[in-house]
Amino acid sequence: MGSGSVFIVFILMALVSVSAAVMMLLSKNAVHSALWLVLNFTAIAVLYVVLNAPFIAMVQITVYAGAIMVLFLFVIMLLGAEQLQGISGVHGTERYHRAVAFVLVALLVVGFGVVIFNGGTGGGETAVIDASPVALGLRLFEAYVLPFEVTGILLLAAIIGVAVFTRRKKKEA
Repeated sequence: MGSGSVFIVFILMALVSVSAAVMMLLSKNAVHSALWLVLNFTAIAVLYVVLNAPFIAMVQITVYAGAIMVLFLFVIMLLGAEQLQGISGVHGTERYHRAVAFVLVALLVVGFGVVIFNGGTGGGETAVIDASPVALGLRLFEAYVLPFEVTGILLLAAIIGVAVFTRRKKKEA
Protein backbone atom coordinates (compact mmCIF):
# COMPACT_ATOMS: atom_id res chain seq x y z
CA MET A 1 0.00 0.00 0.00
CA GLY A 2 1.41 3.35 -1.00
CA SER A 3 1.51 6.38 1.25
CA GLY A 4 -1.33 8.01 -0.69
CA SER A 5 -3.67 5.08 -0.21
CA VAL A 6 -2.72 4.84 3.49
CA PHE A 7 -3.64 8.50 3.87
CA ILE A 8 -7.00 7.92 2.13
CA VAL A 9 -7.78 4.93 4.39
CA PHE A 10 -6.78 6.99 7.44
CA ILE A 11 -9.05 9.89 6.46
CA LEU A 12 -11.92 7.53 5.61
CA MET A 13 -11.65 5.68 8.93
CA ALA A 14 -11.37 8.97 10.83
CA LEU A 15 -14.61 10.14 9.18
CA VAL A 16 -16.32 6.82 9.97
CA SER A 17 -15.14 7.02 13.58
CA VAL A 18 -16.35 10.59 14.11
CA SER A 19 -19.65 9.90 12.32
CA ALA A 20 -20.27 6.78 14.41
CA ALA A 21 -19.54 8.73 17.60
CA VAL A 22 -22.02 11.44 16.60
CA MET A 23 -24.67 8.85 15.71
CA MET A 24 -24.06 7.12 19.04
CA LEU A 25 -24.81 10.37 20.84
CA LEU A 26 -27.88 11.19 18.74
CA SER A 27 -29.50 7.74 18.82
CA LYS A 28 -32.57 7.50 21.05
CA ASN A 29 -32.34 3.70 21.29
CA ALA A 30 -29.67 2.53 23.78
CA VAL A 31 -28.97 -0.69 21.84
CA HIS A 32 -28.44 1.29 18.64
CA SER A 33 -26.10 3.63 20.53
CA ALA A 34 -24.09 0.61 21.69
CA LEU A 35 -23.88 -0.70 18.12
CA TRP A 36 -22.70 2.70 16.87
CA LEU A 37 -20.05 2.55 19.57
CA VAL A 38 -18.94 -0.88 18.29
CA LEU A 39 -18.54 0.66 14.81
CA ASN A 40 -16.50 3.48 16.36
CA PHE A 41 -14.24 1.00 18.18
CA THR A 42 -13.76 -0.99 14.98
CA ALA A 43 -12.85 2.11 12.97
CA ILE A 44 -10.33 3.05 15.64
CA ALA A 45 -8.84 -0.46 15.41
CA VAL A 46 -8.41 0.03 11.65
CA LEU A 47 -6.70 3.35 12.39
CA TYR A 48 -4.26 1.48 14.64
CA VAL A 49 -3.52 -0.98 11.82
CA VAL A 50 -2.91 1.92 9.43
CA LEU A 51 -0.54 3.42 12.01
CA ASN A 52 1.36 0.10 12.04
CA ALA A 53 0.25 -0.98 15.53
CA PRO A 54 -1.49 -4.33 14.96
CA PHE A 55 -1.19 -5.49 18.57
CA ILE A 56 -3.02 -2.42 19.87
CA ALA A 57 -5.63 -2.92 17.12
CA MET A 58 -6.31 -6.48 18.27
CA VAL A 59 -6.48 -5.35 21.90
CA GLN A 60 -8.95 -2.65 20.81
CA ILE A 61 -11.19 -5.24 19.12
CA THR A 62 -10.89 -7.84 21.88
CA VAL A 63 -11.23 -5.63 24.93
CA TYR A 64 -13.41 -2.75 23.81
CA ALA A 65 -15.50 -4.02 20.90
CA GLY A 66 -15.72 -7.43 22.54
CA ALA A 67 -15.75 -7.49 26.32
CA ILE A 68 -16.80 -3.95 27.18
CA MET A 69 -19.62 -3.89 24.62
CA VAL A 70 -20.93 -7.25 25.84
CA LEU A 71 -21.01 -5.73 29.33
CA PHE A 72 -22.81 -2.60 28.04
CA LEU A 73 -25.40 -4.64 26.15
CA PHE A 74 -25.88 -6.93 29.15
CA VAL A 75 -26.59 -3.96 31.42
CA ILE A 76 -28.88 -2.32 28.83
CA MET A 77 -30.91 -5.49 28.39
CA LEU A 78 -30.94 -6.22 32.14
CA LEU A 79 -32.32 -2.77 32.92
CA GLY A 80 -34.72 -2.82 30.00
CA ALA A 81 -33.51 0.63 29.00
CA GLU A 82 -33.67 0.16 25.24
CA GLN A 83 -35.61 3.39 24.73
CA LEU A 84 -34.34 6.56 26.34
CA GLN A 85 -37.18 8.50 27.93
CA GLY A 86 -37.51 12.27 28.35
CA ILE A 87 -34.41 13.35 26.42
CA SER A 88 -36.21 15.32 23.73
CA GLY A 89 -35.21 18.77 24.94
CA VAL A 90 -33.42 20.83 27.54
CA HIS A 91 -35.69 22.09 30.28
CA GLY A 92 -35.75 23.24 33.87
CA THR A 93 -32.44 23.60 35.67
CA GLU A 94 -30.48 21.84 32.89
CA ARG A 95 -30.16 24.90 30.61
CA TYR A 96 -26.59 25.57 31.70
CA HIS A 97 -25.44 22.17 30.33
CA ARG A 98 -25.17 23.49 26.77
CA ALA A 99 -23.08 26.46 27.89
CA VAL A 100 -20.75 24.22 29.90
CA ALA A 101 -20.48 21.79 26.97
CA PHE A 102 -19.66 24.66 24.60
CA VAL A 103 -16.92 25.97 26.91
CA LEU A 104 -15.40 22.48 27.29
CA VAL A 105 -15.42 21.89 23.53
CA ALA A 106 -13.81 25.29 22.96
CA LEU A 107 -11.07 24.43 25.48
CA LEU A 108 -10.51 21.08 23.78
CA VAL A 109 -10.19 22.71 20.35
CA VAL A 110 -7.78 25.33 21.72
CA GLY A 111 -5.71 22.59 23.37
CA PHE A 112 -5.52 20.61 20.13
CA GLY A 113 -4.58 23.77 18.26
CA VAL A 114 -1.74 24.49 20.67
CA VAL A 115 -0.42 20.94 20.36
CA ILE A 116 -0.67 20.94 16.55
CA PHE A 117 0.91 24.36 16.03
CA ASN A 118 3.73 23.66 18.48
CA GLY A 119 4.61 20.54 16.52
CA GLY A 120 3.43 18.18 19.23
CA THR A 121 6.65 18.56 21.21
CA GLY A 122 6.28 18.45 24.94
CA GLY A 123 9.78 19.76 25.52
CA GLY A 124 10.69 16.74 27.64
CA GLU A 125 12.90 13.81 26.81
CA THR A 126 11.35 10.75 25.24
CA ALA A 127 11.75 7.56 27.24
CA VAL A 128 12.86 4.48 25.34
CA ILE A 129 10.62 1.55 26.19
CA ASP A 130 10.32 -1.99 24.94
CA ALA A 131 6.95 -2.07 23.16
CA SER A 132 6.77 -5.82 22.58
CA PRO A 133 3.60 -7.60 23.75
CA VAL A 134 5.62 -9.68 26.23
CA ALA A 135 7.22 -6.60 27.81
CA LEU A 136 3.88 -4.80 27.87
CA GLY A 137 2.18 -7.75 29.57
CA LEU A 138 4.93 -8.10 32.15
CA ARG A 139 4.86 -4.37 32.88
CA LEU A 140 1.08 -4.30 33.29
CA PHE A 141 0.82 -7.40 35.47
CA GLU A 142 3.87 -6.65 37.63
CA ALA A 143 3.55 -2.93 38.27
CA TYR A 144 -0.21 -2.44 37.84
CA VAL A 145 -1.81 -5.50 39.46
CA LEU A 146 -3.69 -3.45 42.06
CA PRO A 147 -5.46 -1.17 39.52
CA PHE A 148 -6.54 -4.26 37.52
CA GLU A 149 -7.93 -5.91 40.65
CA VAL A 150 -9.73 -2.74 41.73
CA THR A 151 -11.23 -2.34 38.25
CA GLY A 152 -12.47 -5.93 38.31
CA ILE A 153 -14.06 -5.45 41.73
CA LEU A 154 -15.73 -2.20 40.61
CA LEU A 155 -17.16 -3.88 37.50
CA LEU A 156 -18.44 -6.78 39.60
CA ALA A 157 -20.03 -4.35 42.08
CA ALA A 158 -21.69 -2.48 39.21
CA ILE A 159 -23.16 -5.68 37.78
CA ILE A 160 -24.46 -6.75 41.22
CA GLY A 161 -25.93 -3.27 41.75
CA VAL A 162 -27.76 -3.40 38.43
CA ALA A 163 -29.13 -6.83 39.26
CA VAL A 164 -30.34 -5.64 42.68
CA PHE A 165 -31.99 -2.49 41.30
CA THR A 166 -33.66 -4.45 38.51
CA ARG A 167 -34.99 -7.04 40.95
CA ARG A 168 -36.58 -4.29 43.13
CA LYS A 169 -38.11 -2.69 40.04
CA LYS A 170 -39.66 -6.00 38.92
CA LYS A 171 -41.06 -6.74 42.40
CA GLU A 172 -42.74 -3.31 42.58
CA ALA A 173 -44.45 -3.76 39.20
